Amino acid sequence: MRPSHRRTAAALVTALLIATGFAVSSELRDVPVPAAADLSVPASGAGREERGRPDRFGATCRTKIEGSRATASCHNPYPETDRVRLHVECERWWDIDADSAAVELAAAGYAELAERCWMEIRQVWISHERVAS
Repeated sequence: MRPSHRRTAAALVTALLIATGFAVSSELRDVPVPAAADLSVPASGAGREERGRPDRFGATCRTKIEGSRATASCHNPYPETDRVRLHVECERWWDIDADSAAVELAAAGYAELAERCWMEIRQVWISHERVAS
C-alpha cells in the first residue's frame, strides 16, 4: 500500500471510530438516572448489591505482612467517609492481638496503618464503618 493510501485509510478508520464513539455516547446519555430515593439502603439492612447496583462505599486496602509487622495502605475513592481499622491476630496463644486506632478517610483520602505481634502473625484484616454525616 502506498503512503498516500495508508493516510487515507487511517483517516477513514479514525473518522469511523469517532462516529461510532459519538453514536455510543449519545446512546449512553439517554439512560435514565435512578431517583435519589432509590439509592437509599432499605430498612431491612440489605445493601444495594442485592438490587443490582454496587454499593459505592468502602476504602480499597492492601495489606502486607513482613515478619511480625503488618501494614495496610488504604485509599477511599468514594465521596462517603469510611472509618477503617487494621486488626492483627497473632499466631502464639500468649501473644496479644492488636487493633489499630480508627482512621477516618474522607473522599480521596489515603492512610497507612501498622500493627505488630511479638512473634508470627496468623491473619490480618481491615474493618470498615460508615461515618454518620
